[in-house]
Parts: sequence; C-alpha cells; structure tokens
Amino acid sequence: MASWKTRTSRFPLTRGLVRAETSFVKRGYAYILRCADGRYYYGSTDNLIRRLGQHRRGDVRSTHWRLPVELVFFDEFQTLDQARQREQSFKGGRTRRKKIERLIADFPPSRLAPFA
Repeated sequence: MASWKTRTSRFPLTRGLVRAETSFVKRGYAYILRCADGRYYYGSTDNLIRRLGQHRRGDVRSTHWRLPVELVFFDEFQTLDQARQREQSFKGGRTRRKKIERLIADFPPSRLAPFA
C-alpha cells in the first residue's frame, strides 16, 4: 500500500530534454485532541482540517460520545507513514502522559489559531 504517486516530467537542459521521475508524497499530520471527559485522543491524517471537522461533527466513532473536542497539539511530517509512527508513539509506552502534557504545554497557541 503505497501512499505516493509517480509521474514522468520533462526538464529542459542545454542539450535537449531529459525525463526524470518525480514522486508525490502525501504530507502527514499527527495530532492530539482533548475531549470533554478530559482524556486525550491521538490520531494521524493527511488532511488535518478535514479530519478535525469530522471529529467536531461527531462523524468519528471514537470521539462522537466525547464531544466537544479541542485540538491541543499537531505535528507535520514529510509522509503519512511518519505521522502514523508518531501517533503510535503517543499510544505506546514510550511516551508517558507527563511527556504528552509537556508537549501540549510547550506547543505555541498561535499555531492552533487557524483550527479554532
């Protein structure tokens, strides 16, 4: 299951044209939501605005009974696979609650403003 597409394009050089492979990789986001019950929800997506809208409308089974939700942290990655790895680190034993709360406390509120 590849998350990228490959396209052939032409780049002009001094001596004719050469073909080059260009790959398009979806950017990924790992995010943390604070739910109404005070617990955190960890997720990853390739479109943070769309996914946050789904959470807020109650379209996500994991959070629809814990509304309202608030975005408190997100991180952008080069690929969706990297974002999923980060999400798993939130859920796993490597990242404890204190560490997650420190991430949230140190996250600049100005970066959350577009998602309010």
